[in-house]
Amino acid sequence: MAKKAYPKGKKAEAKIGKVMGEFKEKTLRSGSKKGPVVKSKAQALAISLSEARKASKKGSKKKK
Repeated sequence: MAKKAYPKGKKAEAKIGKVMGEFKEKTLRSGSKKGPVVKSKAQALAISLSEARKASKKGSKKKK
């Protein structure tokens, strides 16, 4: 199975930093604001990459 590339760009980097900061502060929750606190670093990384992909897709529209 091929590895997925990390999202690139300023928005993606900012989002990854923000989410990992929340993990360190023990405020990162899985699912929604009412979900359980994330305890594993691997899960926090997966959440941050997922959100970074969404953030980088929102701002990148190709012009014709």
